[in-house]
Amino acid sequence: MAVPLPLVRHPRTVSLTRHLRTVSKIDLLIGCAIIALGTLEAFTVATEYGATETPELWWIGQAVVTGVLVWFRRKAPVAVYILMILAQYAWHRQGYEHCQVWQLASLLIVFHTVGAELPFKPGLAWAVTGILVFDSGAVDHRLLPFDEVIFLTVVFGAAYLTGLAVHAHATRARRLADHAAQVERDRERQAAEAVAEERVRIARELHDVVAHSVSMMVMQAGVLRRTQVGENEVLLGIERMGREAVEELRVMLGALRMPLDEAIPQPGLALLPGTVSTLVSSGLRITLDVSGEPVRLAPGLDLSAYRIVQEALTNAVKHACESEIRISISYHAGRVELEVVDGGGSASSGLSTGNGLVGMRERAALFGGVFEAGPRPEGGFRVHASLPISQEAFANERIG
Repeated sequence: MAVPLPLVRHPRTVSLTRHLRTVSKIDLLIGCAIIALGTLEAFTVATEYGATETPELWWIGQAVVTGVLVWFRRKAPVAVYILMILAQYAWHRQGYEHCQVWQLASLLIVFHTVGAELPFKPGLAWAVTGILVFDSGAVDHRLLPFDEVIFLTVVFGAAYLTGLAVHAHATRARRLADHAAQVERDRERQAAEAVAEERVRIARELHDVVAHSVSMMVMQAGVLRRTQVGENEVLLGIERMGREAVEELRVMLGALRMPLDEAIPQPGLALLPGTVSTLVSSGLRITLDVSGEPVRLAPGLDLSAYRIVQEALTNAVKHACESEIRISISYHAGRVELEVVDGGGSASSGLSTGNGLVGMRERAALFGGVFEAGPRPEGGFRVHASLPISQEAFANERIG
């Protein structure tokens, strides 16, 4: 049984098909209409334009070329404009005195395209040049009568002005769309700022009222336990749970101060290798060094550590020019050390994007960490953060 071979398309056919898909459907219809009209005139009225007989078959090829040019008039308006004028020149060099209907329609379309697709000054220059070429008789190889000069000037000028009107309308529409988009962005930013302010206010009130009251309860339970003889398991449990409640409350208050989109599960330090690989593949000189035995960090701590490195890396890439950037993640008993160092540039520009120094320092302080940032004596900029890890988590959450 014969197996049918797959249909293999020629590369040129595939390329032409791909180009046709990018052409406007309106331009395709106009081009096909010009081809159809040119073919119709070639088979019906060729002798009326000076041909020896009807049909004049070579006119069909000229109509096809003109239709294809119209297809791509928006992609290369100047080139199509010049080629159309040269085609008209070649037509008259064959001894034909008048152009056909499809030829005149094509010329009006390209004059319109010059006004619609080009900026005002170059579009006006090309339109005036084309009108002068036709009015001077350079295309027809004859001295045109005054009434024909007026006719050509009016019709070609009107075609250009319609294109200019379309261009002005499109420009105004784009400006209105950009303005609407900017207004929407401003509205969203203002809404986000209002939400952030409300979250900070709630966090402040919770800290002032709830955290203070729970801390007092823990302190009083501790004092009462120490004044009694022996260990009171009930008071010890109250004191321990109170401290845990204060710790959880502190983390929650910090989350309230974070941006709203960070209240949901977020990435951690495990994503850094992928981020660095992406930047390195784009040509940046970045190295990542991880030392010690990694442990699973609490989600909030992992997120803050990742954001600190991400912010420092973003600013290093922006300001450090071509210098090498080194990222170090070190796991120690009870803490994780983060360091981002670049070779030059960022010391003079500072950290200005995103949360910047203030945001990174707040993230570190949220978990009782230490944050340092500043220029290096040998040049460049260094960002360092030390974030504590609870001994319990370090003992129970080892990876591997």
